[in-house]
Amino acid sequence: MSVTSEATTVWSGSLTEGAGTVTFDSSRIGSFDVNWKARSEGSSSTTTPEELIAAAHASCFAMALSHALSGNGTPPEKLNVTASVTFQPGTGITGSHLNLNASVPGLSEADFQRLAAEAKAGCPVSQALSGIDITLEATLG
Repeated sequence: MSVTSEATTVWSGSLTEGAGTVTFDSSRIGSFDVNWKARSEGSSSTTTPEELIAAAHASCFAMALSHALSGNGTPPEKLNVTASVTFQPGTGITGSHLNLNASVPGLSEADFQRLAAEAKAGCPVSQALSGIDITLEATLG
């Protein structure tokens, strides 16, 4: 069974002076403001397409790794994943860096690194982002 997820953006005005809002079909999330200034200069109060991609990448990777660890007989106690997606105006999205801190009892460092690398490669969002550099920093604690 396939599942389709939706988000809608309503934009008004030009690229540099306009603004928009993004809403998700799961309306409990609410809406997020977006604009070019936040995208090209950064902002702590306005989201960007890259921040939304980072959320998708971090959550997808966490799910893929949790599944792999459970299949290995070593389910995680906790996975803390941050994805940092880089945007260069005039070039586009240039990379995504996954930073993982994990608590996985009974797992060797070598197996942890192998399973994390496999989850990074196999995560559907990683596969969708195959045109950019995806890096992983994985720490087992």
